[in-house]
Amino acid sequence: MTAQPALDRASPPPRDALSVLNHVFGLPDFRGAQEKIIRHVSEGGNCLVLMPTGGGKSLCYQLPSLLRDGCGIVVSPLIALMRDQVAGLTEAGVNAAVLNSTLSYEEASEVERRLLAGDLDLLYVAPERLLTPRCLNLIGQAQIALFAIDEAHCVSQWGHDFRPEYIGLSVLAERFPDVPRIALTATADAMTRKEIAERLKLTDAPHFVASFDRPNIRYEIVDKQNAVTQLKNLIKERHAGDAGVVYCLSRAKVEDVAASLTEAGIPALPYHAGLDASVRARHQDRFINEDGVVIVATIAFGMGIDKPDVRFVAHLDLPKSVEAYYQETGRAGRDGKPSTAWMAYGLSDIVQQRRMIDESNGSDAFKRVSIGKLDALVALAETVHCRRQRLLGYFGETQADESCGNCDNCLTPPRVRDGKVLAQKLLSCVYRTGQRFGAMHLIDVLVGRLTERVKQFNHDQLSVFGIGRELNEKQWRAVLRQLVAMGHLRAASDAFGALKLTDSARGVLKGETQVMLREQPEGARNRAIRDKSRRGELAPASNGKGAAANPALHAALRAWRSDIARQRGVPAYVVLHDSTIDGIAAVRPASLNELRNIAGIGDKKLEHYGDELIALVNRTEG
Repeated sequence: MTAQPALDRASPPPRDALSVLNHVFGLPDFRGAQEKIIRHVSEGGNCLVLMPTGGGKSLCYQLPSLLRDGCGIVVSPLIALMRDQVAGLTEAGVNAAVLNSTLSYEEASEVERRLLAGDLDLLYVAPERLLTPRCLNLIGQAQIALFAIDEAHCVSQWGHDFRPEYIGLSVLAERFPDVPRIALTATADAMTRKEIAERLKLTDAPHFVASFDRPNIRYEIVDKQNAVTQLKNLIKERHAGDAGVVYCLSRAKVEDVAASLTEAGIPALPYHAGLDASVRARHQDRFINEDGVVIVATIAFGMGIDKPDVRFVAHLDLPKSVEAYYQETGRAGRDGKPSTAWMAYGLSDIVQQRRMIDESNGSDAFKRVSIGKLDALVALAETVHCRRQRLLGYFGETQADESCGNCDNCLTPPRVRDGKVLAQKLLSCVYRTGQRFGAMHLIDVLVGRLTERVKQFNHDQLSVFGIGRELNEKQWRAVLRQLVAMGHLRAASDAFGALKLTDSARGVLKGETQVMLREQPEGARNRAIRDKSRRGELAPASNGKGAAANPALHAALRAWRSDIARQRGVPAYVVLHDSTIDGIAAVRPASLNELRNIAGIGDKKLEHYGDELIALVNRTEG
């Protein structure tokens, strides 16, 4: 972690902050840089915070809002996150509210009245609403503790989720120069960080950059064969009964995949912008509130979803960038338990994404940056080294260990061989066929398959016809992908997905450039992933059925939590997190004092639920 605030590292943590952390949120201590950030903002400082999903970003502005006079204004584009966070804060006894398009006129007026009356600790506002003259004037009349700009990467045109309305947030520095501002994001490379700081006028503010590592997530990228069948096998073999998110590029594919999973006995729901709003809301609510539901969605889904027990995130299509991949896979394992980030990937994904970039309305500069980001993601997919090291390196972070022990390449190291001759054969085939054809035709020529198209273009008369019979089609596809990842081939954006040579291909053809290729054995299946890592035995992924010290009590606690959540109209994890249930089941508290010592049980939750929980523990057999 790097941090540049001019703070006394040896000074003790503020007693009031630690007290609020414990009594309101039920947490015994700060994590990572939370203490430094909270002190800095509480004392009136501005800052930029980069912290991974599940790392505790929310506390970095929630707690200073409680410590400072006035109301903390949280800017967020995510209605679902606003709702869940306000529900969680309310459960903890914090006066919190939202001001967004879901409120009626009367409800919005009541929130505004409470703000002006000093009756709110935190107010969540959408950026487009905040920037209206009426809302800015309203805030100008209230006492404001701080401004927290969540999902700050949305301000960057180079980011993966650019939102134009975020650019206008620079007005906060101009209109409220004495109010501290904290910008937060889970995903930003160096270029995006720089733009965030410039656009939000935080260039002189310290940056708190936590590690991007999510050690509980196992990263796996497999060769795409029959992606839906591969996904079904993953779920049935390792994630039966688990909540998961499956990302697809198109709405039609979302519908097809959800239907296929449902037919296979896996409870799956589609989610995309083409569905009626009420259907989307119903599917999202089921995913959040029920155990073991799999949501199949386009990339529009999940922003602001705070569900902690998503055990797997699967990509059936290639995302646009490493940032997007990191953001989407980060929705797995927010509770810190073992989880899986799985992706099926093939050459067609590269061609499709490249075509989308070339056909977009973006500027040439935007297209160049987008192609660079796509190339970085392809390199991650094709690397034979530790995926976690590659992923962290993209964000400028290095680790001492060469192996993370919890990605597919580390758990089952791929075999690598000298691929110079294979590369020369393939590149020669691309050149001699005129750089006009896609993978299928090139492989037909290489293996000597006399198709109608091969005969049509007389490619059976070429010297490269049949020179690649030592590999099968699947193996040649792997070679193709790797040469694209290495930059010796590029996928053109035309309708046929033609592959073309790059400048670096010349060195390969002349024998001057080394080419090491991952082996793809004939008839190879996806490599089995062991349940051990270099760090030791991995705990089995929770299936929502209670892998706790006391299964009977664990099941009873989950059932009780579900009932309370339904009664209160909030997600189950807002009532109690899984980690809190695990703690109760393990400790079996016999008194309110013992219950109060379990992480996640603050004063209000002890007051609301303490007697019920102790009674439940006492009547459940051990």
